[in-house]
Amino acid sequence: MFNVLFICTANSARSIIAEALLNNASNGRFQAFSAGSAPLGHVHPKTLEVLKGAGLSTEGLRSKSWDEFSGSDAPHMDLIITVCDAAKGEVCPVWPGHPVTAHWGIEDPLRNGNEEIRPFREALRYLENRIRLFTELPMEKLEHLKLQQHMDEVAALHHEAALSK
Repeated sequence: MFNVLFICTANSARSIIAEALLNNASNGRFQAFSAGSAPLGHVHPKTLEVLKGAGLSTEGLRSKSWDEFSGSDAPHMDLIITVCDAAKGEVCPVWPGHPVTAHWGIEDPLRNGNEEIRPFREALRYLENRIRLFTELPMEKLEHLKLQQHMDEVAALHHEAALSK
């Protein structure tokens, strides 16, 4: 099983939607989480409305800090995906295990103070398409990501050993 963390600054809409979508589509291959650098402390009501309208469970969804996932007692992350451009540019914590990172820029449904449902539905649709493509990857491609991660770690250890001589 691969652990995937979706990050968006406020962790109230896009990252929450991605978490719910991937957990729904995982077929036991993935465990999704979400977090933010400056979480609002609550999931936006329109996010919950859109998820429920799509037939997705909202149970257990909450706005949380990325600090929950950077400590030694946090679940090991295999992949971290930022879903907003602001989070992409932020200085992230050092993630244990050096997970693979990616950026899926999704426009903020709350841009310019917008409170309409349509942008939340658009975010859901864009994330749904990306998650569908991601979950259709053959396991050997995902194993390659793990292999690449391990090889990068070995290279870093080799480099550190060479420097200490």
